[in-house]
Amino acid sequence: MLTANTQAELDAFLDGRQSVLVPTMGYLHDGHLSLVRKARRYSEQHGVPSVATIFVNPAQFNDPSDLAKYPRDVERDKAFLEAEGLDAVYIPEVDEVYPPGRDWSVPIPDVARLPGLEDKFRPGHFEGVCKVLARLFEMCSACAAVFGEKDWQQLQVARALVRELGLHVLIIPGETVREADGLAMSSRNVHLNKEEHDRALAISRAIRAGGQELDWQRAERVMREILTDAGMEVDYAVVREAGGLVKNPDEAPAGPFRCVITARAAGVRLLDNGPWPGPEMDSGVAPA
Repeated sequence: MLTANTQAELDAFLDGRQSVLVPTMGYLHDGHLSLVRKARRYSEQHGVPSVATIFVNPAQFNDPSDLAKYPRDVERDKAFLEAEGLDAVYIPEVDEVYPPGRDWSVPIPDVARLPGLEDKFRPGHFEGVCKVLARLFEMCSACAAVFGEKDWQQLQVARALVRELGLHVLIIPGETVREADGLAMSSRNVHLNKEEHDRALAISRAIRAGGQELDWQRAERVMREILTDAGMEVDYAVVREAGGLVKNPDEAPAGPFRCVITARAAGVRLLDNGPWPGPEMDSGVAPA
């Protein structure tokens, strides 16, 4: 596996070829590695190299303390990626991604600025996400990119960004990977102690319960009640049309729909989602 730290090193490796990309901020877990496996399958089927990026993008953090405490372990990440048979990992510095002297901003899709979702609680976050994705797609000559479904709004933002910029990049979704107890895997889970981890399990319970309600407004109430009863701070717990996330089931009766949750356990912000109405599951874990 090649490790590239500069554009010149990556360009020499690609040698004019396109790639299938897995953009990450590092501190990888099995959820990330499931996306790497999807990229490897695409690579084998289409004859393009598989590339992951590790870049903690300062442009998408509206809270400097959140950026400072984001977990990092690059050597561990490289070992994981090499074990998965990835072709290359690109680990650039900030000035490599955003060379000084130019405005790297890009148009922001409407789905990034919907009221009541991420933009309310993290203003500017998706501007930073769009900015870095546009750069990474270009820098890695991406013909395809793999994104996890856990951050459902980000997945839709990536799809919309590709459409709006007219890029020929296939966005490949990857199913959410969960810990044995149902908590969606996240690099932020490392900040949870056992009590906080147990409290956070209310998120998957809430998604399962909401997915079984036939009335979407009741589904939202049930999800919020489960979260608050567990001591979670709720940013949002909503049912939205799955693609654009703009409309509720009364406004877009054709569906499909998702239960989408963001909540905090002891200040650690966690995201998850699942289908509405969702299937009954013996495990008590909602699919996503």
